[in-house]
Amino acid sequence: MKRIVLLIVAACCLFSWQSCKTGRKAQSLMKPTTFGVLEDGREVLEYTLANSAGMSATIINYGATITSLSVADRNGKMEDVVLGYDTLPGYVHGSEYFGAVVGRYGNRIGKGRFELDGQEYQLAVNNGENHLHGGNTGFNKVLWDAEILDDPERPAIRFRYVSPDGEEGYPGTVTLKVTYSLTGNNELRIDYEGVTDKPTILNPTQHSYFNLSGNFTNTVLDHRLTIEADRFTPVDAGLIPTGEFMPVEGTPLDFRQSRTIGERIDDPFEQLALGKGYDHNWVLRNYTKPGEIHKAAELYDPASGRRMAVLTDQPGIQFYSGNFLDGTATGKNGIVYRLRTGLCLETQVFPDAPNKPDFPSATLKPGQVYRQTTIYQFSTRD
Repeated sequence: MKRIVLLIVAACCLFSWQSCKTGRKAQSLMKPTTFGVLEDGREVLEYTLANSAGMSATIINYGATITSLSVADRNGKMEDVVLGYDTLPGYVHGSEYFGAVVGRYGNRIGKGRFELDGQEYQLAVNNGENHLHGGNTGFNKVLWDAEILDDPERPAIRFRYVSPDGEEGYPGTVTLKVTYSLTGNNELRIDYEGVTDKPTILNPTQHSYFNLSGNFTNTVLDHRLTIEADRFTPVDAGLIPTGEFMPVEGTPLDFRQSRTIGERIDDPFEQLALGKGYDHNWVLRNYTKPGEIHKAAELYDPASGRRMAVLTDQPGIQFYSGNFLDGTATGKNGIVYRLRTGLCLETQVFPDAPNKPDFPSATLKPGQVYRQTTIYQFSTRD
């Protein structure tokens, strides 16, 4: 009998040898499939990461875009928690940045201008008089090269894009790599690495819209949010930071303790009126220096029990409450995305940092390597 038990144990370890070796839940990367074809004939591929807990993430090489993220609720029911489209034309023609990597500069730059080493640069202007998320053809609108990293401990997909000198007005040829991996602990990890051949600015971020209910006919107003910040950067009418740092205390932007998003979103507060809700950068108190990962925020949906913690090594996070979703975008399963049916938590250097000397620097020079890590960590609560 003892020998039979030992044989069974050995067989189990052989079947899931990596789990036995590391103590982690096994995960896999499925063979890519065709998601669609661009007008110029180039094929867009979709890659799927999955773990043994049932969580999965699908990402396409157009915009390095997360197209779905399937996560369990407190009862074990798996549902997609990110807004997006069922087919490629939605991502090609849409203007919402659903699930994409945006850049070169995520967020806004005032009037699309900045000065670097004594030279002024004019970027594409695509958001009123300002530059937003990389311009007219940012990283979200290009086809990235993709490479499967077959690491048995953490299989991953690495996307690579070479942005030529002068693209959207940016100086320097920038090569950016973005690696997605899904751990056995239900963490979607995103690692960025970039280099340039001349001084430039670089501040990419991930622009997924989350709705932890898994039902995109619901709003996110009942979600509870915590942000690890005592200050935020107030904005002007164009949503460009004024350069000040404002305490959150006594304002509707105080998320130091868990609060329902809808509790104060319509309060008569000037900053909320300017953003039509939350569309601001918070100054993360736990940030010390690049490369050190810290907790930035936590999102919780009481109805489903899903919880998402955001960890990053960046100094800021943009909380955007889906204020410009207006019913013109029809997404997955024919669902119309209405006001506040999704929210973004974008880790970043502050908006308009190249024009604000008191903000953290977004400058990248030859010989330096831009690095960023952001982790979306999922769990459930009763």
